[in-house]
Amino acid sequence: MIVTVTPNPSLDRTVELAELHRGEVHRALSGRLDPGGKGVNVARALTKAGIDTIAVLPSGRAPGGRLNGLLDALGVQAVTVPIHGATRSNITLVEPDGTTTKINEPGPVLTADEVTEITEQTVARARGASWLVTCGSLPEGMPGTFHGDLVRRARSGGTRVAVDTSGAPLVAAVAACPDLIKPNHEELAELVGRPLDSLGDVLAAARELRAGGVGAVLVSLGAGGALLVEESGEYHAMTPPVAVRSTVGAGDAALAGFLAAGGAGPDALRRAVAYGAAACRLPGSAMPGPLDLPLADVRLHPAPDAALVL
Repeated sequence: MIVTVTPNPSLDRTVELAELHRGEVHRALSGRLDPGGKGVNVARALTKAGIDTIAVLPSGRAPGGRLNGLLDALGVQAVTVPIHGATRSNITLVEPDGTTTKINEPGPVLTADEVTEITEQTVARARGASWLVTCGSLPEGMPGTFHGDLVRRARSGGTRVAVDTSGAPLVAAVAACPDLIKPNHEELAELVGRPLDSLGDVLAAARELRAGGVGAVLVSLGAGGALLVEESGEYHAMTPPVAVRSTVGAGDAALAGFLAAGGAGPDALRRAVAYGAAACRLPGSAMPGPLDLPLADVRLHPAPDAALVL
């Protein structure tokens, strides 16, 4: 069982355009609505892979009801915490070359009681789970230590914890020494406070975090693939260039692929990169399934090429 928690989920509306022109009226080529938020996306991909998964999330008003219905239609087992505010809606504009413009609402303001209920529901579901995956931005009213607090409580009960967030919440989570973090290139640079211009720079930053108590670091690098630094070794994997339809959710798909393959080792990294590449080929924030994966295209290197410029 893998449990995910998404403190600020969303309804994700994706609109495909021939070309985006600021200030003009556009006719969409297509549109779709997906349940969104990092942990929700991870749960969607894991469910599609046939892995037992529970997604914990707050849900409020009509948008929350719509989100619940979409998750139910996809077969995702969800534990929803009712909140007074409305679940947010995000908009993504995608052009044919894969250029993505994303507009994210801030989300509802949570009360102290709602934060407590989300936390306790998550901790209860995480007992006995193989992984707790705590993800995404924090809505107003939720303390910046939310992810870090869950790391401490879940790990004290013997559950491994993966974290995918950014900024101050990631700093707080790292201080709690999670088993896995999955930043992207920019989030990792912000975390360590310096530019990371090459794969060697990324590798050095990941090593620092491991030395500070993080169990493993999985860094998604966009077209540069992904880097894994863990106890068993240091690995880099990538695919040839793919025809990008949408990048939304690709990092979430990569994390799901990594966990679906056991959450450690080079084979899990290969699966993560295959999941991320497959997600880029799909519309909106659609999550890939096992039949979508370009596993044969993934190139895995036991020793990273430190000279690779990112």
